[in-house]
Amino acid sequence: MKFLDQAKIYLRAGDGGNGCVGFRREKFIEFGGPDGGDGGTGGDVIFEAALNLNTLIDFRYHQHFKAEHGADGGGQNRTGRGGKDMIIKVPVGTEILSEDKEEVLADMSHDGQRVVMLKGGNGGFGNTHFKGPANQAPEHANPGQIAPELWVWLRLKLIADVGLVGLPNAGKSTFLATVTRARPKIADYPFTTLHPNLGVAQVGELEFVIADIPGLIEGAHEGAGLGDRFLGHVERCAVLLHLVDGTEEDVGASYKTVRGELKAYGHKLVGKREIVALNKCDALDEDTRAEKLAALTKASRKKVIMLSGVSGEGRTEALRNLAKIVAAARSADPTEELDDKYADDADTPDSGEWTP
Repeated sequence: MKFLDQAKIYLRAGDGGNGCVGFRREKFIEFGGPDGGDGGTGGDVIFEAALNLNTLIDFRYHQHFKAEHGADGGGQNRTGRGGKDMIIKVPVGTEILSEDKEEVLADMSHDGQRVVMLKGGNGGFGNTHFKGPANQAPEHANPGQIAPELWVWLRLKLIADVGLVGLPNAGKSTFLATVTRARPKIADYPFTTLHPNLGVAQVGELEFVIADIPGLIEGAHEGAGLGDRFLGHVERCAVLLHLVDGTEEDVGASYKTVRGELKAYGHKLVGKREIVALNKCDALDEDTRAEKLAALTKASRKKVIMLSGVSGEGRTEALRNLAKIVAAARSADPTEELDDKYADDADTPDSGEWTP
């Protein structure tokens, strides 16, 4: 299935049905009077969040959504049938934006959530409503109300607990594949990952979702490489795992490049909890490991985990740290202050509770 995280669509609610001009005409009944019924109400346009969807690809081929119009009223005071609602199902985590992308109209954040985006038009009154002492045989009725229409943007932000960030070829996809059942594409060239991937990791009784996004390079916020729009998929994460390729010549500069792009992107990403890992350490000798570890620690001013997707070194420690932060975020304890420099308090789990 092809991944698509942005789409522009057209919405139109249903018009209300017209009121009816009718008169009672029955044998042996004199002065029957008006009996025109009201028009039916037009259908609404409703968005519904569905957990079984994970892409907006359907909206590439279907971009116009119109609710049904209300039926016209009839004689004998018969009210027209209401129009059917147009229910549009979107993945959980979808934001609905105005046409200029300046305003968030709705945030579909949980399964089954429904938002009425456009109300259908009211049905027009039949001529029965206009009967009175001064006009006992009105010959006019109201037309149905014209329904509103709207162009909107859909923007998908994946619901994940942990986000993987780093330069291209930092080993993010390898880490995801080793700790979850996800099978992202892995190769030895930059930008192997072209769209976000999700995987579910389990540590003890806790399950959490990890999102792997395409790598960032310097100038990504200006469109370099694949740009930075995929960062939207880690905006909802509780913690970022920042992987730095240990085989890079200057690991400190690599770290600062990604942090600079997070800052340029905004949306409070740079202030999220972050765990820093020196990846691919299996390819380094002892002296080089110590040198790179010191350089990355100095650049990040955080405790650094030595990690290897091939040998498994540091994997348990990283997962336990991530699990502890995710658990704290889910408990939403407002009294717990999180250290924005790094989860230094998370490197030793309580009583071995998080055992992979």
